[in-house]
Amino acid sequence: MLPGILYYIIFKYVPMYGIVIAFQDYSVGRGILDSKFVGLKHFIEFFYVTPDSWKLIRNTIMLNVYDLLFHFPTPIILALLFHELKGKLFKRIVQSISYMPHFLSTVVIAGILVTFLSPTTGVVNHFLVRVFDMEPISFLGTPEWFRTIYVGSEIWQKVGWGTILYLAAIAGIDPTLYEAAKMDGANRFQQMRHITLMGMLPVMIILFVLTLGNFMESGFQKILLLYNSMNYETSDVINTFVYRRGILDADFSFATAVGLFQSVIGLILIVTANRIVRKHSETSLW
Repeated sequence: MLPGILYYIIFKYVPMYGIVIAFQDYSVGRGILDSKFVGLKHFIEFFYVTPDSWKLIRNTIMLNVYDLLFHFPTPIILALLFHELKGKLFKRIVQSISYMPHFLSTVVIAGILVTFLSPTTGVVNHFLVRVFDMEPISFLGTPEWFRTIYVGSEIWQKVGWGTILYLAAIAGIDPTLYEAAKMDGANRFQQMRHITLMGMLPVMIILFVLTLGNFMESGFQKILLLYNSMNYETSDVINTFVYRRGILDADFSFATAVGLFQSVIGLILIVTANRIVRKHSETSLW
């Protein structure tokens, strides 16, 4: 356990000390102890002075809502389908293929998307033009397409890897339950619904609560690699804004304040969700 404990202490708990600069006009020269305390100045600036603050919040929420609605259920569905496959060799091949995108770096994924979706040389537009006689579409230059591209690529990249925990949960289900269900006349769909899905339920609840904890955290790397001035309207999120203000403009206090706001929202969501599931089921984080 020691490496895991040290990781969280060094990279999660020790940096919490730096949260205080969210309430300061932090100066690198003066350091944290000598920087001027300004209270809620940076929070007020973000919500009431920054012109795009509500657009950033809206974009972040929309991306995460779409990701929750479409990405979260797909590993569950795929795990159920894998479980129903009878051919072991075919099952292993399909599982291996579905895992592969997980091992590609985000930079490679973004490069594939940019290449495939290019309006002039992209294979997607070549297909649309030749098969459906459509005009080429600038996918990454159209704000309306960005959320679809982001969520679709997240599903493709992570769905196979996401099935691992669900397949482990299925493997722990008592086989005699299926035998008893067969004797009672249950077909395969009924067995899947009442036994397999129920056996996966505790894992589903835990992962759902954890996902809510990261609700305000969008996939920063992929967005940074895919967004541009033409799709800013839907692609610019809080994380990319924090990157520009905190790293590029060196406004560390303001960026920390915005990051703290995200963390507080995540904490509220995960605590609330955990209380709700603890009331209605035997499974919870704590």
